Amino acid sequence: DLPEDYFTPTLADLRAHQEQLHTRASTLSNAPLLTRAAREQQAAAKRARWPNTTLRVRFPDRTQLERAFPSSSKIRAVYAFVRDALREDAKPTKFVLSSSPPLRELKVSDAAVRELTLAELGLAPSSVLLLRFVDDALNRPDQPAPLAAAVLEHAVDLPVPPEFDGAPGRGAASSSAPASGRGNTLGGAASTGSGDVKIPKWLKLG
Repeated sequence: DLPEDYFTPTLADLRAHQEQLHTRASTLSNAPLLTRAAREQQAAAKRARWPNTTLRVRFPDRTQLERAFPSSSKIRAVYAFVRDALREDAKPTKFVLSSSPPLRELKVSDAAVRELTLAELGLAPSSVLLLRFVDDALNRPDQPAPLAAAVLEHAVDLPVPPEFDGAPGRGAASSSAPASGRGNTLGGAASTGSGDVKIPKWLKLG
């Protein structure tokens, strides 16, 4: 198991994140104004370059679901995908997906969001979306994600990060995927075993 402070960002992490935000803000503020035709041309170029967008949805307990969507899809397709993966008793429960950084709620009820494609939302070619339930009781880190049994059957442990004290790492090699841990087409489920498990599980659903 990892120590409790493993998931706490260090000062170096915070500085790197701040520099990333500063660079992104500077790039946006200094970008030249574009005509509508130029914007459409840029959007077309992005669609041609990234026809698919890989999204990883992270639950409060760090369970992760991952899937590739056409970059022309709307955010409502992602909500439908997540809802289909929930248990029957949890499907009526409302939830909100957010992207970060900076934190931005991607609500279907938001007209500025629901009509944009995943590429237009800046999610291509890959992004991590944070899931928050409207019912705060489901947002506790120790509350297992309410995934359907058929989904949990595909759960696998996320690899343990390598150790740097000379001891060999215990996890499998990570593939190129966003955020922490590896992934394939769909994300993962938290461990259902006993004990205080720090590493969540990840699952592939074709």
